[in-house]
Amino acid sequence: MSAGSRAQSEQEARRRARWTGAVGFAGMLGLPILLWHNVVAGIAAEFHPDPRYLIAGWAPWSLMAGGLVCLLVAAVVDHRERDHRFYGTGSRAWVGWGLSLYILGFALATQVAQIAQSLGRT
Repeated sequence: MSAGSRAQSEQEARRRARWTGAVGFAGMLGLPILLWHNVVAGIAAEFHPDPRYLIAGWAPWSLMAGGLVCLLVAAVVDHRERDHRFYGTGSRAWVGWGLSLYILGFALATQVAQIAQSLGRT
């Protein structure tokens, strides 16, 4: 295998990984909207500035949003040019935090949706 074909296959693999990441990110963004738009609308309709309401009602979506922000930071870090002066390879921690926060938020949103459904608010 020549150096030119190896570099070309590495670029192709990197391009495929970026495409897969973009599709995955879009799916992670769209799935909660698709599943729980009625629950979020019900929670937003009953807004009152009570700390208990804010924590119990909005924590799942805040965790998922924080996870998506961490994944965006990881994408930006990974997308930077590798030949630049301030290039760092620190995107793995961002991915770990992003996935952890998103999964925790998703699990909590499932429970909030089940509670809202049992109360008849969806």
